[in-house]
Amino acid sequence: MSAGSTDRAPLASKVLGPAIFAITGMQLMSTLDGTIVIVALPRIQADLGLTDVSKSWVITAYVLAFGGLLLLGGRIGDAIGHKRAFLSGVGVFTIASLVCGLATDPTTLIVARAVQGTGAAVAAPTGLALIATTYAVGQARNRALAISAAMQGIGSVTGLVLGGALTVISWRLAFLINVPIGVVIAAVAVTQPAETQHERLKLDVTGALLATLGCTSAVLVFTQGPPRGWIDPLVLGAAAASAVFFLGFLLVERTAQHPIVPFSVFDNRNRVMTFVALFLAGGVMLTLTVMIGLLVQDVLGYSALKAGICFIPFALAFAVGSATAAKLAPRIAPRWLIIGGGVFVLGAMLYGSLLDRSIPYFPDLFAPIVVGGFGIGMIAVILPLCAIAGVGPGEIGPVSSITLMVQNLGGPLVLVVIQAVQTSRTLYLGGTTGPVNDMTPAQLDALGQGYTYSLLWVAGVAVMVGIAAFGIGFTARQIATAQHTREAVEAGEL
Repeated sequence: MSAGSTDRAPLASKVLGPAIFAITGMQLMSTLDGTIVIVALPRIQADLGLTDVSKSWVITAYVLAFGGLLLLGGRIGDAIGHKRAFLSGVGVFTIASLVCGLATDPTTLIVARAVQGTGAAVAAPTGLALIATTYAVGQARNRALAISAAMQGIGSVTGLVLGGALTVISWRLAFLINVPIGVVIAAVAVTQPAETQHERLKLDVTGALLATLGCTSAVLVFTQGPPRGWIDPLVLGAAAASAVFFLGFLLVERTAQHPIVPFSVFDNRNRVMTFVALFLAGGVMLTLTVMIGLLVQDVLGYSALKAGICFIPFALAFAVGSATAAKLAPRIAPRWLIIGGGVFVLGAMLYGSLLDRSIPYFPDLFAPIVVGGFGIGMIAVILPLCAIAGVGPGEIGPVSSITLMVQNLGGPLVLVVIQAVQTSRTLYLGGTTGPVNDMTPAQLDALGQGYTYSLLWVAGVAVMVGIAAFGIGFTARQIATAQHTREAVEAGEL
């Protein structure tokens, strides 16, 4: 395979063609899948008889596999060629989606969700790499990147509404819709875009697996702790396994020829605190989305479609918060913008913890959703810029990938901790676990109080994000430079 096949730069007028459809179509599909399941979860639980523990794994299995294997997925593209890796990822994701849609038991669904996440972990980074090797520097590549960003934004909103609409018919359609889309994307990608050069390198498979297994064991601890007891042999064994896996990961990464997480990125104290804040912020965003999604369906009795629609203001507020933070970043030190966003989240969660089953959507639920979405949007823009502040152009790609991995692993780990708190609180108040259709009014009240109590813990995590932000000493000038450098790298100017 020669590099000549990738030297031909398409004209700007050809950006809206088969190649961009294939590349960004997969990004849209993986983003959809991250949100579409949230509103379908209660129907899945009722149909398959999932326990509360199994229910949480439907989400965490996907996110853990995606976050834990994301860096390895990018390296696979470097090793075998980005197009080949992209097609493999799309194929795995599509087949796993089919299995999810046809699953008749919890184990099959959860395993297939993990395989879905694995396919997305390969397809997502290689798809972005294909943009850089398919489109010419300048207007063509800028337009392609803009379409890519738009697809992710559309996916986050559309997934909630589409998931609700499909779930009204059958929750299985939330997964089966990926199958025809995946087949079309793969068929187009076979001819477009061109393959890239690849290099022979030793993949850090061991490091990636140890990181994923360590996080999975930690999730197991907090999902099994409340129902089994914290001194149950399974819980203690999972905790010990998690410690062993993480220790093994650290040892492997120090000696690996091509480590997925180079320790050099942790030499800067400001960047270390950024990663801590990112880990926690990822947990805030995923936990808030899941808890509110379950609250409005299980406790308030919303349909899946209504639940999806009620999240649209969150997505819009998130976009406004992101745009506001991007404009303020060159003028205000990042720690204050992060803390400011955290204050919005904190206020929203404290207010949300006072709600009960009798509240109307507007303004009681609408207000915290919008205020919290705005604050999270601010944080979501600033923290990735802090991660690449002071980083050279050649290192922006790898550091950005590590940033995404940290955020995606923080999500499920924080989520399961707070879900454990929610379950314990519900049981303490006389509630029960399982499908809500079998609950008495008193048990529903206990479940509702369990959910609103968990929002206090989300508020606590938001405070921890602010504390970590105090340790981020980057200046507004450094963030502005990082902003310009990243834009130049993405446009191919550096």
